[in-house]
Amino acid sequence: MNRRDLLLGGAGASCRWLTPLGGLTACSTATPALRVALNGWIGYSPLFLAQELGHAPESAVRLLEFPSNTASMMALVNGEVAAAALTLDEVLLAREGGLDVRAALVFDESAGADVLMAREGVASLADLRGKRIGVESTAVGALMLSRALEAARLAPTDVVKVPLTADQHVAAYTDQHIDAVITFEPMASRLRALGARPLLDSSRFPGLIVDVLAVAAQIDPRQAEQLRQLLDGHFQALQHLRSNPANAARLLAQHQQIAPDAVLAAFRGIRLADAAANRGWLSGQNPGLNASARSVGQLMVHAKLLQRLPDTATLCDPRFLPEAA
Repeated sequence: MNRRDLLLGGAGASCRWLTPLGGLTACSTATPALRVALNGWIGYSPLFLAQELGHAPESAVRLLEFPSNTASMMALVNGEVAAAALTLDEVLLAREGGLDVRAALVFDESAGADVLMAREGVASLADLRGKRIGVESTAVGALMLSRALEAARLAPTDVVKVPLTADQHVAAYTDQHIDAVITFEPMASRLRALGARPLLDSSRFPGLIVDVLAVAAQIDPRQAEQLRQLLDGHFQALQHLRSNPANAARLLAQHQQIAPDAVLAAFRGIRLADAAANRGWLSGQNPGLNASARSVGQLMVHAKLLQRLPDTATLCDPRFLPEAA
């Protein structure tokens, strides 16, 4: 995995002079802020909304935005962050690669927000024959492309695969380097504004794309409370989104770089998971996420993205969820 980026930040220290004459000081090392890697995917944006609303102060949680999940995963692999927002398939890849990470939160399930978009002249899936398709080199990209080709009754050799990270989708389309692209919000809305049209989306494949917060199993004990604070803030942000969608969309529009109406439209393409839903996903003897992991894992093994079916015994970590009311 060639996934790397430079992160900012680190632990801080505060010192107080004990005597006006100098010489003796006392320093107290502050608990380092919990560093979380994520990108512009609409399903992760409630974390930014939580900070806008003051529910996850930057002194406790530092949200580090990367251009793609690929880069976020490498930050987690390199130990530069304690948690990363990833898709379930990426978590399975990381765990097979020896990285002990657990799902501490389920953000959402994609229900249309991941989409294959094409320029004018590519009117159907069959028209993809011989066309250049931009796709991120991740399991989600590979799975979406595989399903699209199956639906079009095309072989992988019938199209030209163009590897692109998510931040390159719009530019590659604008520069006419690609004819179609497998993308997601907010890039999908930007591509629509440029005339691209959807050919197929994730609503056709329920349970294929689930977004989670992956947390290192050996997270610093001092940061456990910060993680709980972040998750609590996330659920408060979801409540604000439901009770005051216009205000939430206005606060997120600048971050997403799309209009407030487009923010709300983007949310309609995913099923957000509140605290109660998260307990169903992550808790109990048979967590819902384990079933999704087995299903996605089977597809990944078939596509030769995984060597074996995933071990789900330690996949879920519900310790940081708020207590049920």
